[in-house]
Amino acid sequence: MPHTGPVNEQRQQAERARLGESDSPTAPWRLWGPYLAGRQWGTVREDYSAGGDAWTSFPFEHARSRAYRWGEDGIAGICDVHGFLNLGIALWNGRDPILKERYFGLTNNEGNHGEDVKEHWWVTDGTPTHSWMQVVYRYPQAEFPYAELRELARGAGRNEREPELSDTGALDENRFFDVQVTYAKASPTDICVEVTATNHGPEPAPLHLLPQLWFRNTWAWGRDERRPSLRACTEDGWRRVTAEHAALGRYTLHVEGTPTLLVTDNETNEVELFGAAENPTPYTKDGIDRYVVRGESRACRVVGPHETSDPGTKAAAWYSFDPVQPGESVGVRLRLIAGDGHIDAFGPTFEATVDDRRQEADAFHGTDLDPLRANVVRRALAGLMWTKQHYRFRTREWLDGDPAQPAAPKSRQSPHARNAHWRHLDVADVISMPDEWEYPWFAAWDLAFHTVPFAKVDPAFAKEQLLLLCREWLMHPNGQLPAYEWEFGDVNPPVHAWAALQVYQVDHDRKFLAKIFHKLLLNFSWWVNRKDADGSYLFEGGFLGMDNIGPVNRSEPMLGQWRLEQSDATSWMAAYSLHLMRMALELARHDESYEDVATKFVEHFLSIAEASTRFGSGKSGIWDEADGFCYDVVTRRLPDGSVESQPVRVRSMVGLIPVLACAKLPPWVFEELPGFTRRLEYLLARRPELDQFLTRRDNRVLLSLLDERKLRLVLGRMFDEGEFLSPHGIRSLSAAHREGLEVQVADQEHRMGYEPGESRTPMFGGNSNWRGPVWFPTNALLVEALRTVESFHEGRFHVELPTRSQRHMTAGQAADELVRRLVSLFLPDHDGRRPADGKRVEATDSPLWRSHVTFSEYFDGDTGEGLGATHQTGWTALVASLLTDRRQTGALSVSIV
Repeated sequence: MPHTGPVNEQRQQAERARLGESDSPTAPWRLWGPYLAGRQWGTVREDYSAGGDAWTSFPFEHARSRAYRWGEDGIAGICDVHGFLNLGIALWNGRDPILKERYFGLTNNEGNHGEDVKEHWWVTDGTPTHSWMQVVYRYPQAEFPYAELRELARGAGRNEREPELSDTGALDENRFFDVQVTYAKASPTDICVEVTATNHGPEPAPLHLLPQLWFRNTWAWGRDERRPSLRACTEDGWRRVTAEHAALGRYTLHVEGTPTLLVTDNETNEVELFGAAENPTPYTKDGIDRYVVRGESRACRVVGPHETSDPGTKAAAWYSFDPVQPGESVGVRLRLIAGDGHIDAFGPTFEATVDDRRQEADAFHGTDLDPLRANVVRRALAGLMWTKQHYRFRTREWLDGDPAQPAAPKSRQSPHARNAHWRHLDVADVISMPDEWEYPWFAAWDLAFHTVPFAKVDPAFAKEQLLLLCREWLMHPNGQLPAYEWEFGDVNPPVHAWAALQVYQVDHDRKFLAKIFHKLLLNFSWWVNRKDADGSYLFEGGFLGMDNIGPVNRSEPMLGQWRLEQSDATSWMAAYSLHLMRMALELARHDESYEDVATKFVEHFLSIAEASTRFGSGKSGIWDEADGFCYDVVTRRLPDGSVESQPVRVRSMVGLIPVLACAKLPPWVFEELPGFTRRLEYLLARRPELDQFLTRRDNRVLLSLLDERKLRLVLGRMFDEGEFLSPHGIRSLSAAHREGLEVQVADQEHRMGYEPGESRTPMFGGNSNWRGPVWFPTNALLVEALRTVESFHEGRFHVELPTRSQRHMTAGQAADELVRRLVSLFLPDHDGRRPADGKRVEATDSPLWRSHVTFSEYFDGDTGEGLGATHQTGWTALVASLLTDRRQTGALSVSIV
């Protein structure tokens, strides 16, 4: 229900006022946030091996004992915007062989479907400035089954479900602690922390809570010898840890009660890991673990009564609760404050701060949605805000190695080494990640989709993120946007301009629009020069983010003289042209110098559209009249100079992408921009064959890659429940291929088929699947395209949905229906279960599971079960945008009129 009254209005404005003071990434209220990664081990950044196998180069077993080079990780943790000082929660149940300091999961070659985290946690609430954050972590009371999970995965094939923690019995009878971590900022540099653990099991169980404060290791690499320090103190009757850092200054962590204070160093244990004769320091990263779990009395410094420790770089406050009774909650309170601390850290101001921030969050997120939908929105946004992480990577130093470390392997100096052509990349920024654990690195098109729901609550951050990937320390000098750290040179679909228009709608910030437009001009030129090598206006691009969607790996060269010309790449570029055209038109309303640029992009669109009708030199076209659908085409030039071409007859999302290439020219364009109008009329007069891509009505024009007849045919496929239309959105591959199909590609036969769930192929690591599941980003774009059609036709364009149902509706109503299906993933059905929970433990009748909404990477094309990364709010947080659009029952629009 909406919040009313002066008190609630004041509380709502409190967070908005903080946002108003935080329009830059380094603004005070943004100094501290959930920027600590969920996983740092097993990433490219930490891989210094000759073979480039990140997973085995830095495995999970090394993480507790080995200093990271580029970042840190932890459970429910926070850090400063620079990633120097970190605060996280460690736990021990008295049975585990190691402290639970980080989430455990399987690597790509261990899981039967790629990377897979084997833990349960949920981000339950948050505000954009991180003045308020809550996370719940579910910690088993039994010994964590590390080895058993690996063994189960080894025995599972690709056609089987992924083994989960619940399959081991570790969670039976609710034998777990729910550990809720709450952060509430009293000021930008004064953070109140509550950690509350509840025993949900039937018997008493021990629990050790160890809040930890530590510095990222910046001194061991030979590039900056300055060493920060942590000193634990029990003097004056109150326990605290004082942190000193050259850039951050001094911070004090107050810990309530009388825990044992432990201090060690964030240094690698060379003896244990690599068999060295001795360690460079007597205290290592795993010192606290060894002291608490193994009982090694000399593994770390133990601070006695009325003592101040010698300096270290990692410290913990050890609280022991033995036992915790069934249903009982135990907790600790902390307070991290800049300077020397607070004379009354746990006095009335602590509780008042927590209560105020909780009520302000309620007011900020106030909505007139029903409670179920409001909860989905709030959880989606909270998870999205939590996956902001500090990302540091200087590729030149990574390739060359560090002065104080062994020389970089010779393989790093090869021009074919991973990211060798991205030596300019030098980033140390907070970036929105696709997932806290399974994708703890940015991805270009993921990030663009993230900014749409971000703009609902934090438009300044959304704009900053879009501009960030275009900055000189990230964008390649040739104009390419970095795809992701496994290979920055891979290619994601060009959706940045689309996202920029979405974000622009929030506050019509023309300065932002002009900035991003100029940056994207460079990127557009890269696409034209690198992915349209022969100047035919036909684009290749490679896998384009949709992993295994084709019968062959589209990122690899074709055999022989064959060339793959892609329906989706060409359509993405047609849409990109229209997005940049619309940007230029909007800017031209106030600056006529943009008018000519707008004509450049409308001409580019028309050239791509014309080429798509005679696709390839073989003039076969992406459009297949017999099937009423669009396909990729492979072509080759024969010895006699003629060209042979073959369509790749697989009905997949690549054939739906042409639907996205449409835009409306409203009346004001023809009234206010005569230069653009004259050029368009001149072009059409000279080249009347281009007129097929324009539809006119009442001084309005619709530009579209598909004319009305072709669009109806494609939508007929898309809304067919036997093909693309599922109960929960549009599938990525037609279910008509359920029994499999043989398709010829470049003189070779390939077999593939509809796979509604997890991937059955190792292509791209087998971590994601585009052969049948429902994916939120492409569905959101299809909703937008339908809205565009509705905006132009104003109720005159009708479709049958589902196909052959005799149920006709307008394009706008079809968009509403698609939104309804997508949103239904997260709402209880007639059995009271959320389809997205599927057959996982989350679908149990227990309210302990039912109370938490899980946002997955993608969803089963038949059942809607969430799959892939299970903590990927990421682009699935688009559900918040769908639910909060006020123009329709559910919509996503980028209209600039």
